[in-house]
Amino acid sequence: MNKKIIIVIVAVLVILGGYTVMTYNSLVSLNVDADAQWKQVETNYQRRFDLIPNLIESAKGVMKQEQVVFTAISDARTRYSGASNVNDKAIAAGQVESALSRLMVIVESYPTLKSSETVQSMMSQLEGTENRINVERMRFNDSVKLYNLKVMKVPSSIIASIFGFKERSYFEAVKGAEQAPQVKF
Repeated sequence: MNKKIIIVIVAVLVILGGYTVMTYNSLVSLNVDADAQWKQVETNYQRRFDLIPNLIESAKGVMKQEQVVFTAISDARTRYSGASNVNDKAIAAGQVESALSRLMVIVESYPTLKSSETVQSMMSQLEGTENRINVERMRFNDSVKLYNLKVMKVPSSIIASIFGFKERSYFEAVKGAEQAPQVKF
């Protein structure tokens, strides 16, 4: 009878150990997936940041008086490159979007700019990049959701807390992003 109890205890320990290892590995995988998805968002942000100076240079000659918008875009890009975590980068990216929206409204208001092939090409590329960014943000939030569910649900939450896995933040729009930019001449 003593051997049966030892076998049962060993079997239970093996099952618990196996579950712990599987859950830990799952948490690591989901965390890495979320990190990888954020890198996709950043890749598209970089594409946007690479396009913006070309659009600005194309528009600058016609719009000398719009220096405030150019400065806002430049400052926001600088804040983004200096950000050290996902939340700070998301806030800085939102500031870029806000300034960029103002620039797009201005471009639409200038017939000379609107008819420029270079500006139109840049605008088209920028619009495509914005769509890519939105898709990647959505995928990032989906990855974070899967990870957070695993971290929060019992019994994996017990293992998550033992090994220090914490909930991750979703990408959220910057406060005021729901309002269209207003440009006054």
